[in-house]
Amino acid sequence: MARKKVKIAYIINNSARKATFNKRKKSMMKKLGELSILCGVDACAIVYSPFDSQVEVWSSQSMVENVLEKFKNLPVIEKSRKMLSQETYLIRMIFKENEQLKKVRRKNRENEMKAVLFQSLTTGLPQFQNLKLMDMDVLGRLINNKLNDVDNKGKTLGEKVTGNQNQDQ
Repeated sequence: MARKKVKIAYIINNSARKATFNKRKKSMMKKLGELSILCGVDACAIVYSPFDSQVEVWSSQSMVENVLEKFKNLPVIEKSRKMLSQETYLIRMIFKENEQLKKVRRKNRENEMKAVLFQSLTTGLPQFQNLKLMDMDVLGRLINNKLNDVDNKGKTLGEKVTGNQNQDQ
């Protein structure tokens, strides 16, 4: 059975937050162990928890020290190449969300213009007098796309009809 998508947001209920933390921590540690075994990489995890007074370390204290020492000995360029600060991460996320917002706005504008076009065709009265220049541009592209679709459909139907006539002869 498929799970429902979890909304990523702060869990207000203390007991639910603690239960979720423990489940996710256990899952993360298991995945880290699998990654280490399957890919043959050195991996470690250090988890600070508001629920536990002690820090949890995976896999062992010596392994963590070993991995951290390797990381410290890397050149600065290698260290920082794939690292993200919280600010950089947020900038990237904001950029992605803005791009998605632009797509949604573009799609909404196209849907609005489809509605205007449909209303004009069904009532027989043009509904274009109150449109802005940008909306007229979207409407023009929409009409051109629909005309191209009709032309393509006509060509494919014409090819089918000619193909059937050639087979009959």
